Amino acid sequence: MAQGFDLDNVDGLCRIDSTGMFAALEGLPAQCRSAYQDLAGQVELSEIEAISNVVVTGLGGSAIGGDLLRTYAAGRLSTPVIVNRDYVLPEFVGADTLVFAVSYSGNTEETLSAYGEARARGASIIVITAGGKLGEYAKRDGVPVIGVPGGISPRAATGFLFLPTLQVLQRLGMLPGVADEVNEMIGNIKELRKKLGPDAPERDNPAKGIARKLHNKIPVIWGTPGITGVVAQRWKGQVNENAKAPAYWNVLPELNHNEIVGFQFPLEILKRIHVILLRDGQDHPRVQKRFEITKKMIEDVVDGYTEVWALGEGILSRLYSLIYIGDYASVYLAALYGIDPGPVKAIDYLKKELQAGKDN
Repeated sequence: MAQGFDLDNVDGLCRIDSTGMFAALEGLPAQCRSAYQDLAGQVELSEIEAISNVVVTGLGGSAIGGDLLRTYAAGRLSTPVIVNRDYVLPEFVGADTLVFAVSYSGNTEETLSAYGEARARGASIIVITAGGKLGEYAKRDGVPVIGVPGGISPRAATGFLFLPTLQVLQRLGMLPGVADEVNEMIGNIKELRKKLGPDAPERDNPAKGIARKLHNKIPVIWGTPGITGVVAQRWKGQVNENAKAPAYWNVLPELNHNEIVGFQFPLEILKRIHVILLRDGQDHPRVQKRFEITKKMIEDVVDGYTEVWALGEGILSRLYSLIYIGDYASVYLAALYGIDPGPVKAIDYLKKELQAGKDN
């Protein structure tokens, strides 16, 4: 099931997918609708008062929702949104901070630690989780909980882990007019699903085509500080977790001041790199020009490059169109490597060893 694997063999794709990653991708539009319309309505907001900053604390798939919130809010919210991937919180967190403590499993030790700090500092806290210790602690402490459905991988639950934060901020009057963008985004990815799903043939399927280009190559994914930087980070993580392969990401213009100089040696490795350029028509004009110059600088050095353009009008549509393409591509890449995209044995091993250290 390596180089010659037929990505149009739907039965074969299903056989290697023990945890239902393809089903989760197919269900993303419904997940997003439920997450926005239903889940955030569970939480009581009456005691949340003046907010000077918003912190989303989480790790891995549970943190990507915070990155999406930060990206979405950057151009329309005067209150700063910070994503925290650590055991400790920034020193500024206090009574005027709204903290979203996000852990799909509810057992992420870094998030549990940060939750305890947020409590000690008197921050307003909203927990997003499917259960675990975080759910137990929140119930014990009287902290509002947005309970998300369990049974899927955290990295497949971006709708559940992101859209409730938008709904909460909208209810607080901080992000008005979100509903129309959410509805547009859901309609956009429903249409995109027809082109990306297993039934869509490889010749017409952008995600299958990208997976084929990345097979036996080193993916390097580039975005921008606009909307595509967070997507580049997402693609990198999805290749890591789903395809069990290395990948790297960066953003323009920053990489034009350092990383681009590194495309000289060693040539045998550079020829194994395939660059993904995540493009958005609303990026700064100077960044658009930088993309064009940078393409010329690398085209004769690397294996090749592929441009992937954001689709849709609103920020959410453009964000999720790129996320959806990358998510599908990473699962198809797993198939080309003959690997089940679901299990993450390296992470499971690490957690087991950490727990053993606690118990000794």
